[in-house]
Formats: sequence, C-alpha cells, structure tokens
Amino acid sequence: MNYNELLAPAAKAMRPSGIRKFFDMATDMPHCIALGVGEPDFKTPWSVRDAGIRSLEQGRTKYTANAGLKELRAEICTYLARRFDLHYQVPQVLVTVGGSEAIDLAIRALVRPGDEVIIPEPCFVCYEPITQLTGGVPVPIATRAEDEFRLTAAQLEAAITPRTKLVVFPYPNNPTGAVMEEKDLQAVAEVLRRHDVMVLSDEIYSELTYGTQRHKSIASLPGMAERTIVVNGFSKSYAMTGWRLGYAVGPEPVISVMTKIHQSCIMSAPTTSQYAAITALRQCDDQIEVMRDEYNRRRRYLVKTLNDMGLTCFEPKGAFYVFPSIQVSGLSSEEFCERLLREKEVAIIPGSAFGASGEGYARISYAYSLDHLQTAMERIRAFLRENGWHKA
Repeated sequence: MNYNELLAPAAKAMRPSGIRKFFDMATDMPHCIALGVGEPDFKTPWSVRDAGIRSLEQGRTKYTANAGLKELRAEICTYLARRFDLHYQVPQVLVTVGGSEAIDLAIRALVRPGDEVIIPEPCFVCYEPITQLTGGVPVPIATRAEDEFRLTAAQLEAAITPRTKLVVFPYPNNPTGAVMEEKDLQAVAEVLRRHDVMVLSDEIYSELTYGTQRHKSIASLPGMAERTIVVNGFSKSYAMTGWRLGYAVGPEPVISVMTKIHQSCIMSAPTTSQYAAITALRQCDDQIEVMRDEYNRRRRYLVKTLNDMGLTCFEPKGAFYVFPSIQVSGLSSEEFCERLLREKEVAIIPGSAFGASGEGYARISYAYSLDHLQTAMERIRAFLRENGWHKA
C-alpha cells in the first residue's frame, strides 16, 4: 500500500503540536520540571466531582440530546448573563467535547475552500490546521509586545479582503496572557461591523483575568452577537480538563449547522460530565475566585523573577501563562528550550510553536504550585548564568 498517496495532503501537511513534543520529551526525564501544559494543578471542586459520582450511582449513563442536556444549556445561558452580560436562549447553545471541538465545528460550519481566516498570533495551536483541513486559507496577523500582544483595529482592517470569512479572536490569549480592554474591543468591533465577516471568540480563559477589569466579550458589544460564535468551557475555570466539556453559543442558524456536524462525528458530549457541569455553574463561583487568586500570586512572582534575571517579560493580564523574551541568548526559541531541557531538565514551550511571531519568546505555564515554579526558576537562573546571559 502506498500510504503516502492514500493520505489526504492537508492532513499530511499538518505540523505536530510543539506543546506535545516537549511534553513527550519531558516524560522520559524523571527529575524534569515540566511547565509546558496548560492544565490546572487544582482538583476539580468536590461538589462537582460528587455530582458526577451521583449521576453514575443513579444510572445516568445513556446518551443525552445531541446538543446537550437542556438543563445544562439553560444553566449556561444563566451563567453567561450573570458573569459576562451575554444573553442567549437554549437553542443557541451547543455542548461539545471540550472547547477544542467547538472551535473545530465553528470553522467547519463556516469556512469553504478558498475562504480566508484571520488568525492573530501568537495563539493556540489548533486554529491554523483546522482551517487548512477545511480548505480555508489561514491569514496570520503578528501581534507585538509593544502593543501588549493585542490585535489592533488597523492591523485587522489591513488584513480583511473580499475573501475573508472568519476572524479568530483568541482573548484572553494563550500563550501571551494578553487581554483586550473595552476600548480595544470597540475599535475592532467598528471594523468588523463594516464587513460581512464572522468572529470566532475563544473565551476559554474568560474567568482568569487579573486586575480591576473583568473579561468583556466582544459579543456583548452592539451589533456583534449576530456575527460572533463564543467558545468557552469548563477545563480552565473549574479545573475540569479531563472531563472534556465545552460549549459554543451564537446565532441559531450557525449553531444548528454545527450541531448537525456534531451529530455525525461525536453524537453527544459525555453524560457524566454534563451533570457535573450543572453543579459547577450553579455552585462554584467561589472556587473560581480561590483559584484565580492563587494564579495571580504565581503570576506576579514569575513576572518579577524573569525580569530580574534578564528574560524580559510583559505583564500578562489573563490566562495562566507568561511569555518572556529569550532573545538575550541569541538562540532560536526551539534551541533555547531544547538546551534548557537537556541541561537543566526544565520543560517550557518555544514561542514559535504558537506561530512565526512567537519566535524569540517562550511560554511558561503557572498552572503549577509555587514550590514547583520556584525550583524551576532556580534552574533557569543557573542556566542563564552558566551561559553568560543572566542580567548583571
């Protein structure tokens, strides 16, 4: 069999995840400190775990409706209105297998071969390959540290063409921790309202913002709900990564088509997870605050420590990542991270894994204990000193 001829060209051309590459390398090092994966170190709140256990004890192990439990979808509507001033009805909600499936469904429902998808970078690794699998054309926009990695209205206007179908809006941002403040949102929304373009707003880190301003969704601005699909989920806010549960909300005609794709490919999201998620939305606002406070403490520690040692790091305002510059080393992001892993057994992710504009940076997750982070920083400091890169 000639598998090279059998395999789909778009699938063959997909580049492997740069995140998983370093994760796999680190697993073979028993003393390695891995700061690469964006997975909370907190346990899922007990009330949520208990709800999942009770659902199993009660024999609730059958398929749910394709779009998800109606009770959960209603609770998602209540939650979004309460926390983010977003107003949806149950038919506008689709429950998915993690936020990643929701992203996949949105792109497949909207993008035809030749359509352009604008993707601000650095960003999460899945947007580009999913676009390419649909036959779409990724159009990256390089955001800059001097703009705090925010997408500017001028950049967006310059990138839109008659072939533009979709703009990915990845804020709060993975890997940079950037957020879009309301004035930035207003300027971008003004551009979008002038064009017949849809928005995929990936808001999986919406509960993890720091400072006085809470996350504001672009869908809450005038004229934007009708052109925006909001993706969110339970993995980051409620430490439920392994439960694999997310959702999309948006215009009913788009959600309806996404649901048809979901019916054929997945059937329904895990039943146990859905019952647990109802409890998370109803009872766990206080747990979100506890986790966010701890992340904030780690964030402040990392930003100061990295800047003190000479790895310039802008202050992230969301998610649980820092994105320091490693340009002082003169190495590429990949070379820096590979040497750090080999010489000091600390695993972080090259910025280039998140797009070409991430070159010269590295992503460090602070979804780990402070003790874990402090040990890692000691090793990084030693690595810099031994190579003459440490700040004097």
